[in-house]
Amino acid sequence: MRLIESLKTNKFILFNIFFTLYISINLIGGERGLFSYFDKKRIYEELEIKNKVLTSELKDFEHKISLVKNNDLDYLDMLYREKFRYGTKDEIIIKLK
Repeated sequence: MRLIESLKTNKFILFNIFFTLYISINLIGGERGLFSYFDKKRIYEELEIKNKVLTSELKDFEHKISLVKNNDLDYLDMLYREKFRYGTKDEIIIKLK
């Protein structure tokens, strides 16, 4: 009986304690909490790196396509020799890769 009366008189203090616990738990954990923030930040940085890599590959492919469209004979000769392993009898082919 005394506990119930004590709780009635200290409602505001109990409410503040539970409210503070609720706010602190959701601030650290939860879908919008601190852990989620760092996880999303890590994912964002990985995607930024992947974006830079894909952009550089795209520029490289666009350059190669422009060389083929413009009929750059040196590049076409290089492709022909690389893909078909073509060389004349007096050439020595050394593969570096």
